[in-house]
Amino acid sequence: MVVSSRTDADLRLRRRHPESIRSQHRSEIEERQDADPSAQTEVHEYRIDLERLRFSPYFGRLSAVTQVVPQSGVGPVMHNRLTHSLKVSAVARVISANLAAHLSHHRAHVAGAETTDDEVGRTLDRLGGCDTIVAQAAAHAHDLGHPPFGHLGERVLDRLATTELGLAEGFEGNAQTFRILTSLDTLGRDFPGINLTAAVRASVLKYPWTRGRWTGVDGAEVPVEDRPRGVGLDPARGAAKFSAYGLEAEEMADVLSAFPAIGDGIQTVDCAIMDLADDIAYAVHDLDDFVRAGVLQHAEVAGEFHAWLADTGGVDDEQTPQLQGRWREPGVSLELLWRETRRKDPWIAEKEVFTDAVRRISRELGDQLLARPYDGGVESERAVSAFTRRWIERLRRGIVVEAHPHVRSGHVRLDQRAWHEVLVLKFVHARFVLDLPDIAQAQRGQTRVIEELVRGFDAWLDDPHDAGRAPRRLLEWVDETTEATFSLRDHRPDLLVGRRDDASLRRQGRSRAILDYVASMTDQQALATHGSMTGG
Repeated sequence: MVVSSRTDADLRLRRRHPESIRSQHRSEIEERQDADPSAQTEVHEYRIDLERLRFSPYFGRLSAVTQVVPQSGVGPVMHNRLTHSLKVSAVARVISANLAAHLSHHRAHVAGAETTDDEVGRTLDRLGGCDTIVAQAAAHAHDLGHPPFGHLGERVLDRLATTELGLAEGFEGNAQTFRILTSLDTLGRDFPGINLTAAVRASVLKYPWTRGRWTGVDGAEVPVEDRPRGVGLDPARGAAKFSAYGLEAEEMADVLSAFPAIGDGIQTVDCAIMDLADDIAYAVHDLDDFVRAGVLQHAEVAGEFHAWLADTGGVDDEQTPQLQGRWREPGVSLELLWRETRRKDPWIAEKEVFTDAVRRISRELGDQLLARPYDGGVESERAVSAFTRRWIERLRRGIVVEAHPHVRSGHVRLDQRAWHEVLVLKFVHARFVLDLPDIAQAQRGQTRVIEELVRGFDAWLDDPHDAGRAPRRLLEWVDETTEATFSLRDHRPDLLVGRRDDASLRRQGRSRAILDYVASMTDQQALATHGSMTGG
């Protein structure tokens, strides 16, 4: 039997900058430590982290960043990034509380208070435990790195970084989250970041590698089915999704070292819980918005599901390249989803289970919830709420713990049934919402706003007569990031991506600061700043 040591627990509680416990809490903690010293200290430290996140201006900013559908008209408020994060936190709390019960049973067995052991709890203990507060903190923090306009802004900033700003690492929302927590946010003290415990910092590392880690690794060397989820297949650019830039790579390695039983490239238990909660909240809660906004149309959704289930278009026997040209035809997109799933995830994908998921969601969403248009009335609201409640409960019951997970999975994952159901629910978003012409039209304007903001600040910093009047925070970040980039070249040049001469490093430092500055805006701040800078 392997049980996590006190030394490992101490590592998980480690902060980057030592702090003394606030004097007003010390007597209370000392009294509680008589019963369980280690547990009470952990609870206290993790609660401090959760409160720091809740009081962070980066967290408050999420209330003004659109999730998917913008607010309009009257009635229930559409989700924004803040309400989404709070719902992810609620789902994560329930999942982690259920797992923590297994952990408690195992530890009681080790202490001699229980005659039987708990296999799930024993696995969790070996991996570093499971804490409901850490899981909630991870959920609170997971979207902090989203720039204005969400994933669209993320893609635009990444493109500008690599094509115009000399930043080969580009921009990535998850890496930006870790950068905010460790470098950009502040407690008002003389060190960067908000000084979270190692456990909480590790809990946001959904993709625990840098972009450069996968540069030059082609599909022949490591095929897609043997790569961690999110890495992608672009050897020139490296990983598609990653959780730390080179500037924060050493800190990422340091916090992961607090979990010696977690394998390379695998999420911690608390991070895996947050990731699952995010998938569940996105797959189910965001459907609330789509139904209320009238975005999902009964005929279109039902037609897609019914056509695939009946194979009315004969798609089963057609080659994939031909199908891709017909993706708008009913049933074709679902068939393409199945083929892509089978290619990437043969470890879990199964046609019969996929078909069952399509059949259930077709019935409950396409044939029941959408059969009666949402009119804002009580009955409509009850129908939406009942659908959401039923599916949240169904999916959270599908949680399993694995001691040795597949490379594309994690120690905490959805079982095969729930995994396929989340896949199909997320398909509804992609097929019937994100590709709508109205959304695409608005996104073209949002793209222009982000592009002109980045170019405008870059030109401002180039102006020899006016650069000193640029926003103070931007100027400070330019200095700090440039200094950090040169320091990285001195002691860890292997973590730099791109050219390493002095001029290139100065360019990288300035570019990263510009991206930091633009990414820290809300949607409305981006629009207002763009208007004032362009005279619009």
